[in-house]
Amino acid sequence: MRVTQLLGAAALLFTSSIAPAQAGSLTAQQAPGSSVAIRPADFPSTWDRFVDEIRTVPTASNLIASAGKVSTGQASWYGPGFFGNRTANGEVFRPGTFTAAHRTLPFGTKVRVTNLWNGRSTVVRINDRGPFHGNRVIDLAHGAAQELGLTASGVAQVKLEVLP
Repeated sequence: MRVTQLLGAAALLFTSSIAPAQAGSLTAQQAPGSSVAIRPADFPSTWDRFVDEIRTVPTASNLIASAGKVSTGQASWYGPGFFGNRTANGEVFRPGTFTAAHRTLPFGTKVRVTNLWNGRSTVVRINDRGPFHGNRVIDLAHGAAQELGLTASGVAQVKLEVLP
């Protein structure tokens, strides 16, 4: 499929997903030597809600500001079905690792995770994004989950402490 056909299909999808009154406010501009660019002049309210839900990409200054931050919530674990796949930062996911997935912390952040049900703790490194299920705050790799004693239950209440 050619690029212009893809752009046309994208424009059709975009205009059909917003209100008809707002569809007329889209403008197409042709730059010399390029394909058509679609630019929304007025964003629909669903777009505003979408933009509000986007989290900023963590930076080094965010990491420094989050050092020492403590939070609590529910943790889950993931493992055998994902071994060999790539994590969000590009690493190959291997058995027995002490890594974890978090929605916002920068990759490489060290976090002390304490299981509040049995008092066991371990340090993990953030290398993936998630969890995307319910109100969970962290997804632990299989090795870290075994260390904390939550592989049998699948979930546990944990305390997270971002390390400097």
